[in-house]
Amino acid sequence: MSILNTFKEKLAKGTPVYGPFMKALDAAFVECTGYAGFDFAILDMEHGPAGFADMQNLIRGAIVSGLLPIVRTFDSSEVAISKALDLGALGVQVPQIQSAEEARAVVRAAKYFPKGERGVCRFVRAAKYSSTPRNEYFAQANEALVILQVEGKKGLDALDGIMAVEGLDILFIGPYDLSQSLGVPGDVANPIVIDAIKGITKRAKKAGVVTGVFADTPEAAARWRAAGIQYLSYSVDVGIYTEACKNILNTIKA
Repeated sequence: MSILNTFKEKLAKGTPVYGPFMKALDAAFVECTGYAGFDFAILDMEHGPAGFADMQNLIRGAIVSGLLPIVRTFDSSEVAISKALDLGALGVQVPQIQSAEEARAVVRAAKYFPKGERGVCRFVRAAKYSSTPRNEYFAQANEALVILQVEGKKGLDALDGIMAVEGLDILFIGPYDLSQSLGVPGDVANPIVIDAIKGITKRAKKAGVVTGVFADTPEAAARWRAAGIQYLSYSVDVGIYTEACKNILNTIKA
């Protein structure tokens, strides 16, 4: 069974899935994440330094270690979305979605006919450089995940319309940007932010939409898992490494 099918089966069963954001440019870090047992990695082009040349190797590192590679694009443009998928990403996570029309545009850019209008090229890594039969490739490509980040007040006001868009797989709640839009920037543990996320989750569950969120403490991850959020992004590779180094140093100096 493919990595993507295994991932989708877990979501269908209500099983939580876990993965970090990743900013490091060495594919070995991505491989280590897969061998550690995480389900996915969000390879970050919005707040990370990776370009497309780096991204193809990071995606390879994920596939080799059984990790689902999801690229967070730098914006919602057709180029940003199609290039990530051409390189072999099995999902795109698109930031700052503020309307149902923006959500529909993302789906169109991520899917081939009849589901969308993605630019067609078979001579890409995702199609094994044209060695995958064309009909097989187009069918496989249309299975890639579409994850939409709703983070600000405009997105929240349009939430019902966004969740109704056909082709949306996961609604991702960005707690830090959400905290800013609620007037408490960075205070992601503020009751206002927690209540807002719980409210979004309840609305999504009623609409039959899987939700995701970022957590940077075990306590936050446990809270959101208990609230029914399945797609749990835990921390960031560089932060995890920094914290591990500090803990090791404190231990050996004790």
